[in-house]
Amino acid sequence: MEQSVPDPLVGQTIDGRYLVRARLARGGMATVYEAVDLRLDRVVALKVMHRHLAEDPDFVARFEREAKSAARLSHPHVVAVYDQGHSDNLIYLAMEMVPGRTLRDVMRDFGPLTPEQALVILDPVLEGLAAAHAAGFVHRDIKPENVLLADDGRVKVADFGLARAVSTSNTSATQGLIMGTVAYLSPEQVERGDADERSDLYAAGILLFEMVTGQVPHAGDSPLSVAYAHVNNDVPAPSKIRPTVPPEIDALVVRATRREANLRYQRAAEFLADVRRIRVNLPPPRPFVEAHDTLVVDASVAARLAAGKPVAPSPAVSPAIAETRHRRKGPWVALVIVLVVLGAGIGGWLLATGKSVPTPDIVGQSTTAATEILRAAGLSLVVAEEQFSEETPADQVISSDPAPGAGVREGGAVGAVVSKGPERYVIPNVQGLTAAEATAALTGANLVIGSTTTVFDDRVPANAVFGTSPEIGTEVKPGTSVDISVSKGPKPVPIPAVVGKKAPVAASALADLGLIVITKEKFSEQVADGLVIAIRPGEGTVVYSGTEVDLVTSKGPPPVEVPSLVDMPKNKAISTLKGLGLKPKVLEAAATPLDRVYSQDPPAGTMIPKGSQVIIRII
Repeated sequence: MEQSVPDPLVGQTIDGRYLVRARLARGGMATVYEAVDLRLDRVVALKVMHRHLAEDPDFVARFEREAKSAARLSHPHVVAVYDQGHSDNLIYLAMEMVPGRTLRDVMRDFGPLTPEQALVILDPVLEGLAAAHAAGFVHRDIKPENVLLADDGRVKVADFGLARAVSTSNTSATQGLIMGTVAYLSPEQVERGDADERSDLYAAGILLFEMVTGQVPHAGDSPLSVAYAHVNNDVPAPSKIRPTVPPEIDALVVRATRREANLRYQRAAEFLADVRRIRVNLPPPRPFVEAHDTLVVDASVAARLAAGKPVAPSPAVSPAIAETRHRRKGPWVALVIVLVVLGAGIGGWLLATGKSVPTPDIVGQSTTAATEILRAAGLSLVVAEEQFSEETPADQVISSDPAPGAGVREGGAVGAVVSKGPERYVIPNVQGLTAAEATAALTGANLVIGSTTTVFDDRVPANAVFGTSPEIGTEVKPGTSVDISVSKGPKPVPIPAVVGKKAPVAASALADLGLIVITKEKFSEQVADGLVIAIRPGEGTVVYSGTEVDLVTSKGPPPVEVPSLVDMPKNKAISTLKGLGLKPKVLEAAATPLDRVYSQDPPAGTMIPKGSQVIIRII
């Protein structure tokens, strides 16, 4: 508690309702007081925003809107918002009073935490985030100052909605406030101001890094340089700073803090599930040790807690604890108890400190229905894991923890394994890839390579995949065998002998070989109409399927112009026609005294094929 200078609000009643008793802390945006709600006769933490923020109408409107939203969020690991108001140029939040210390205090007093200690604290933080995200909230400012460790052993996340209200304010008075926590900002928050569930998980990863190393991953001469470090540099594995950190913790941090949001944990429940799997294999958490005091809990109390059995609300403690409690001005019995509860984790302690109720049966229910069933029982749902199932439809609960009928703390959360439906994978588009690349893509999609066949194909280059069986895009079960067909390139083809054959027959034979036929015609006195005169490339040349070939076909002899024969002597007319390759047909009477042509058919100037008949009449 801060007591350096008198605070004018101490002793005052704000908004006619909240009697301020003491100042607890002061930050960049607000001052927190202990106050009494005179209407409900309860102690609250009153967060009063600094006056310059109250002068911005946009901020006030946004603050009130976000506070109303946050007040709807109810979870054991989230600090409850009771009320908000605006009075006498002050805007405030009335929140749940959580006696204890912040995670920042703990890290400052004890230094780096052991992995076991860190995960004991991170577990409820992620559980609170999972519930908040499911309700549509994004925190935006996860940091040690916003993680509260209560004297009774509870861990709570504070200030949901407040960071959004400040970060979206237009006034210059608020600029730089979020930069004060730049060490925990995700790259997308720095670059675009965007934040979603994955941004909170990035900050939670930084939180874990700091708990086990005693420092944040990125440092710089200015907030701007730290912000750029988040955008341009990966968060290192904690073991690079503190070699005793086990690889499991490294893996948690590295995955949570990927710069590309799509590569991180996508949901808090996934992060939480990994935390709990790792905790099972870690040694029991040790109690915190200060400079010259070891905090100890009575062995019988620890044993009862480990067994999940109830204990008195104020357990007996050793003289060392009592002495430390006096010096540190803060009782830490509960936190030590949390760390001493061995395989039971925090579950036994939570059950011991609250009323137990039977877990409703939510197996087989949709997540929406399960949430409503639990809400009716005063409980909340946390999706701890999603699994594929051939029997349970997607979005239905496969199992719950605690199991149906088992005890769960009143007001607590029930973990659920939820079905993702049947496990199916789409056969990826591997056309054009090499066989090795296609194999990697198919096995990466949880499929199995079947047979590989090679086939000539004039559309797909040699050594590239051109098809699969089942076909590309088909949804199949994991482990399905997929056959691939690999191109050998175009098929080599020798040009066949087609000269002198009928043009349609030759064209069909060439097309059957995969060749593209380009037909050309020309007159020929030697080759009859409709027959092939020549082919290019020539007969016997080796080409590949898909190659164009020119097929030259005959239109027969060139046409002849009929000459003018009228008034020409008969013999001369006959001789003229024969000289042009035409066939004269003479029509004459018994007597032809003039012996000359008086008519012809076709008339002069007509173009007719060579060898055609021309009729002449003689008079």
